[in-house]
Amino acid sequence: MATPVLFIHGLWLHATSWGPWIETFREAGYDPQAPGWPGDHDTVEESRRDPDAIADHGIDAVVDHFAAIVDTLPSAPILVGHSFGGLIAQKLLGQDRARAAVAIDAAQIKGVLPVPLSALRATLPVFRNPANRHRSVSLTAEQFRYAFANAVSEEESDRLHERWTIPAPGRPLFEAASANFDPHSPAKVDTGNEGRGPLLLIASGKDHTVPESVTRSTLKQYRHSSAVTDIQTLPDRGHSLIIDSGWPAVAELCLTWLKEHEL
Repeated sequence: MATPVLFIHGLWLHATSWGPWIETFREAGYDPQAPGWPGDHDTVEESRRDPDAIADHGIDAVVDHFAAIVDTLPSAPILVGHSFGGLIAQKLLGQDRARAAVAIDAAQIKGVLPVPLSALRATLPVFRNPANRHRSVSLTAEQFRYAFANAVSEEESDRLHERWTIPAPGRPLFEAASANFDPHSPAKVDTGNEGRGPLLLIASGKDHTVPESVTRSTLKQYRHSSAVTDIQTLPDRGHSLIIDSGWPAVAELCLTWLKEHEL
């Protein structure tokens, strides 16, 4: 039986953006799928027309949503998450709900201290208004270029923005930002779990939203666990690495790592 793979998108991208990855992983012998977040519709267009359905879903609600999907699978899946999807993947792995996880440019978990200026600027469209905690927020093409697609051409950035972006709930960003002041933060991950499956963290050297320093700080949070925790850095990539023209190399990196760990 093929091993299930669950792809988890982050803020501002629709689940269908994983389409090429699903084909690649299926060809490699896996059984992949990419469900949306709570409130996401089946298409980019429908999701844009109904931003209120996406609003006000926090980290715990998203984790519970994907945990329920995991429970329907014939065996524990491999999780591949991008941005906040990477945080969700780490939460589920820490709960022993997955065989392994790959967290690509993952949003900061509780305990990660550096918040570089570029990350603050990238998320300013949400934080400029406290009411956005309970709303959904969209990115303009210019904001998307800074936050996601600064490492590709402006022409490609505009194409990606038009094709894949949807409104995103502001609540997860507020929860992550206050995580280190909240003992019960939903951004807390069980980084000390000794029995969990392997974890690969992927950092992008040009990422404005989740700079490499954030991913390296995330790695340090796992220092008290003997479970496998690896890191790979792609120096010339930005936050759009899973959807831009360079995505095949990232997918191949993931598949190679899975093979190395007999997954």
